[in-house]
Amino acid sequence: FMHRLSRVAGAWARGALVRNAPTVSARALRLTQRVSARSISSTRACFSEEVDMNAAREGMEYDVVIVGAGPSGLSAAIKLKQLAAAKNQEISVCVVEKGAEVGAHILSGNVFEPRALDELIPDWADHGVLTNPAKDDTFWYTTSPTGSIRLPTPPAMQNHGNFIISLSDFCRYLGTQAENLGVEIYCGFAASEVLYDDKGQVRGIATNDVGVGRDGKPKDTYTRGIELLAKQTVFAEGCRGSLTKTLFDRFKLRENCEPQTFGLGVKEVWEVLPENHKQGNIQHTLGWPGDMTTWAGSFLYHMENNLVAVGYVVGLDYENPYLSPYQEFQRLKHHPLFANVLKGGQCVSYGARALNEGGIQSIPKLSFPGGVLVGCTAGFLNVPKVKGTHTAMKSAIVAAEAIFDTLAADKAEAVDYEPALKESWVYEELHKVRNIRPAFSKFGGIPGFMAYSGLDTYILQGNAPWTFSHHKPDHECLKPAKECEKIEYPKPDGVLSFDLLSNLARSGTNHVADQPIHLTLKSDKPPTETNLPVYDGPEGRYCPARVYEYVEGKLVINAQNCLHCKTCDIKDPTQNINWTVPEGGGGPAYTCT
Repeated sequence: FMHRLSRVAGAWARGALVRNAPTVSARALRLTQRVSARSISSTRACFSEEVDMNAAREGMEYDVVIVGAGPSGLSAAIKLKQLAAAKNQEISVCVVEKGAEVGAHILSGNVFEPRALDELIPDWADHGVLTNPAKDDTFWYTTSPTGSIRLPTPPAMQNHGNFIISLSDFCRYLGTQAENLGVEIYCGFAASEVLYDDKGQVRGIATNDVGVGRDGKPKDTYTRGIELLAKQTVFAEGCRGSLTKTLFDRFKLRENCEPQTFGLGVKEVWEVLPENHKQGNIQHTLGWPGDMTTWAGSFLYHMENNLVAVGYVVGLDYENPYLSPYQEFQRLKHHPLFANVLKGGQCVSYGARALNEGGIQSIPKLSFPGGVLVGCTAGFLNVPKVKGTHTAMKSAIVAAEAIFDTLAADKAEAVDYEPALKESWVYEELHKVRNIRPAFSKFGGIPGFMAYSGLDTYILQGNAPWTFSHHKPDHECLKPAKECEKIEYPKPDGVLSFDLLSNLARSGTNHVADQPIHLTLKSDKPPTETNLPVYDGPEGRYCPARVYEYVEGKLVINAQNCLHCKTCDIKDPTQNINWTVPEGGGGPAYTCT
């Protein structure tokens, strides 16, 4: 408990935790007091060896509980409060967030399309929130470590009217707007369990116990988790949500959709020399350092105050187990298109996050008794646009409208949510680009992909009479190591490229060391019987935080390094790794990402 307080002390100071502007709500105070009291009583019990780890949890009831304070979760909260205010009604809304503060676990490019924000907060321009309009767009095919060819910028990647932002900062803005409407936001609390009633309907969530040692026994800081009960629960966990995975299985939400396919985005923020900075400029590349059959591309966005966001996304359906997305990104920065901008500058932030790339074919059923899925936990990213925030927010707006009507009718499931979303511009937008991502594997890589995407974009304009399928889940795509060529990555120079642990320090990542490892193995056998002998230990290369390493033939998990990107949960070829939440407040501490 004391660790959690220390991690979130800064969030309290910034007004980002358990706050209901302009004053702390009575309900929030009661919950905080209950946590404190339970921590004190648990500590006393620990000293007297009387702790009951199965004791009943304290709980509070709301109309709606939202898991995740990202763009979709906060948009849903705001919309619910707006709907209630418009009808002069009361609705209690709680958002629970595992990060130490709103935005702490948010990472994205990000060039932001304000379409959904226009609907949600029409007067946003008066708030000073989007202040860096997009200007020049360039799109390059990188042919070698020094060569490049400029290509026409595809229509989907043209950004007139959009804004370059820090998504973590934008979420802090949304958090403030939600709090001003009376939404209660609890940061530093990790939702670890879905709660059900006796009918099998979702009844809310429980946060995990804290103060548990790695051996599974209570420490003298032990605190029992809390139950947050609701009539409707909104799951806005982001890509590969740990609770959402359990809902997929329980309610068979993925029965009528294709497998999701993912990418891993690795990102740095640099402060560059003023003469190298061109505020509002946008650059994307395709090609080197990736090979012709690996889906990958980069971005470089000129932010404000001489900051530049630079990143690399690799499709997690890659085949070569020797590929390291992190190392690919490091050598990319030595290409002149990047080096000429970054030289003389300083890297100030680092992070990584998995993203959904399956598009409309991979969207699951979105509602079930007692809850809904919104945003990236369902998967609304528009891959050709390199954008998903606007679609995530719109999905949450539509969900909030359906939930509000469901509550008024005293029904169990927001059945109108999915049909309404299919009638919205989200589905229209995603339907037009549905064939672009699967075309890459269907036509064998870059040459075939570029030919087809040109046909689909310029000639067919997204109206092809066919829909391509995704070939198979990403974890099935790795080839055995003996069939692949080893990739020898150059040593980092410490100027443009960095060793992973040095960069990891720039993410602010921190976890309590003495706690159960949140990256659990279903069995101890696959690492030594399959992953190491067949794939030569790919965990240490696909992870962008050096969580995994083999020591004397045994897999070692350095859970304290975890960036919460979820790549291991996705790419592990035996699907033996299960990502679960650690103690709330742990993980990265992103600020300008």
